[in-house]
Amino acid sequence: MSDYLPQEVITNILLRLPSKSLVICTSVCKSWGSMIKNSSFIQAHLSHRINYNNLHGTHLLLLHGVSCKTYGSSFGHYLFINGFKEEVYSLHYDNYNFDEYCKVVLQSPISDEEMCNEYFRVVGICNGLVFLADDFSHFGYNFIIWNPSIRKLVTLPKPGLKYETIGGYYACHGFAFDAITNDYKVVRLIEVQSGFMEGTANQTFMEVYSLAAGSWSDPRLVDPQCGINTGSPQAFVNGALHWDVCGLASTSYHYFVLAFDVSSELFREIMVPKSLESDLQGVLSLQVSVSGDGKSLALFVAGPSEEGIYSFLHVWVMKEYSVQDSWTKLFTLHPQGPEERLLRALCFRKSGEVILQVYNSYKELYSLDLASGQFKTLGNSIYKCNTMHPYEESIVLLDRNDAISS
Repeated sequence: MSDYLPQEVITNILLRLPSKSLVICTSVCKSWGSMIKNSSFIQAHLSHRINYNNLHGTHLLLLHGVSCKTYGSSFGHYLFINGFKEEVYSLHYDNYNFDEYCKVVLQSPISDEEMCNEYFRVVGICNGLVFLADDFSHFGYNFIIWNPSIRKLVTLPKPGLKYETIGGYYACHGFAFDAITNDYKVVRLIEVQSGFMEGTANQTFMEVYSLAAGSWSDPRLVDPQCGINTGSPQAFVNGALHWDVCGLASTSYHYFVLAFDVSSELFREIMVPKSLESDLQGVLSLQVSVSGDGKSLALFVAGPSEEGIYSFLHVWVMKEYSVQDSWTKLFTLHPQGPEERLLRALCFRKSGEVILQVYNSYKELYSLDLASGQFKTLGNSIYKCNTMHPYEESIVLLDRNDAISS
């Protein structure tokens, strides 16, 4: 084909191929391999895939399920798992029927002896890359950036802030794409516990891993200072990572959303809805998410909780990004029957519906239409702990020599 078709035509044909086919095409000839592994082609292929999915409604969701005897949260979003049995990663179409696209298997290069937990937590997904952290129940220093579409992964070096150097701490993580430098970054927030480091009581630090550089930055203080919720879910939108945090104001805590611009690496505050400011004093559980259209923030506010199971759920959306007065409550959800207890919201769908896990005898997954209040059952789950994230197939990491097969 290379002898008869212009290069532009070949490029346009290859851009339309799925990720797995492109991996095979890298072995056709040296020129194809060089072109496909070029960073410009990788970015162009990603853009084409996103546009195709937007046009044809073929978006995907990555479901990570963990089967165990029991689990519960001690504080913040920190989960304790008891009696781990198995886990599964599966991709599903974000359509009415929630059809399964395929299952994917992680073949981690990290041995069981090196792991602090029996499996990884999915922290975030960006441009087909899945960031995994060994921090589900116990803090570990094993981190992986994984592309399940092409079965490639990069293992991160150990960070600078560890128990051996700073003593006890709380931690949460984030994963994002820096569009200015075309770099992927892991952000690690570390709150040092009082009494372990002289002069650092109640202080929170950050360190950033750059995939392009292959290293962690030197730790620096977070500004504004805040207390973090261990294992807090991230939300990456408008070029910034977001977490729910609390700051100490006089004698009481005030809750806000901490935003980190991944390009400038500067922090700023985004205020929660005014009506929640008094209710969040240790009573409600707050979870930041990305809105259904992917352009702004959403909040899942639940409480009170018992063993991680909530009695109600408020769904808020910020209509105008970073404007406090634009927070709008879309829905209030209560358990549907005496045998059902609301577990938690997982994520927004492209349609604007919210995927929920409800703990009953079947541990069912539901999709909630916020406009009509109608539920649709997506299926039963044997997994007590599920996470779900939007996913786009890509060939990111195909150009990296340090990416190994997974």
